[in-house]
Amino acid sequence: MSQASALVDALKSALRRHGQTYFDVARRLGLSESSVKRMFARKKLSLGRLEQVCGLMGLEIADLFELAHQAEKRITELSEEQERELVSDAKVLLAAVLAINHWSADQILETYRISKAELVRTLTRLDKMRIIDLMPDNRIKVRLARNFTWRKAGPIQRFFEERLQQDFFESSFLGKNELRVIVNGSLSQRSIELLQDHMRRIAEEFDSLVGADRHVDHADRIGTSLVMAIRPWEPNLFAELRRDRSSRAA
Repeated sequence: MSQASALVDALKSALRRHGQTYFDVARRLGLSESSVKRMFARKKLSLGRLEQVCGLMGLEIADLFELAHQAEKRITELSEEQERELVSDAKVLLAAVLAINHWSADQILETYRISKAELVRTLTRLDKMRIIDLMPDNRIKVRLARNFTWRKAGPIQRFFEERLQQDFFESSFLGKNELRVIVNGSLSQRSIELLQDHMRRIAEEFDSLVGADRHVDHADRIGTSLVMAIRPWEPNLFAELRRDRSSRAA
């Protein structure tokens, strides 16, 4: 990643942390929102413009360079061995997921049946895996980048498919804070790609909201999972009725 691109990414992250939207930036700089979106999408901001946007948050250009430097050191994907180690121990996986979601050690102890000594051992293990930094007084600093993702077809995804996927979908999705949307239709390749882009943006928005809600009181946050899926698919009971089993689903 170029230094200019890294600076713009750091600026976008800073705006999210300060609760600033492209609309807010446009209004305060006297620009149109579309111009601001285009400016960030192309990642072409002059030094003067960078200073202006930083000024909206009370930041200096030097602060932005430091944020970009910190982001470069963060992990975007674990190794196969690291993911395998996580799924080998339920408490290690639990602690990792909670830490990634910005739970404190005290909150973990209050919520789960795990002793303080055991939690410290587990967090120390995560520190050695470089997933977190275990700070004095058992404070947790997450080392993962905001765009962190689990490995495709890696141990974590396989664990979800084998152990958690069925449990997740065994719900009517009619309760509070639940929603399931199922739609069917025939799409062009271009339309499928557009929907996939939208799904990626929704995932990015989810991650941004998780970051923004870090400062909301722990009791007012709800552990939430978002699963989106899109693929060419036909139920087996339909496929079994096909004359030509090799033809594509309508």
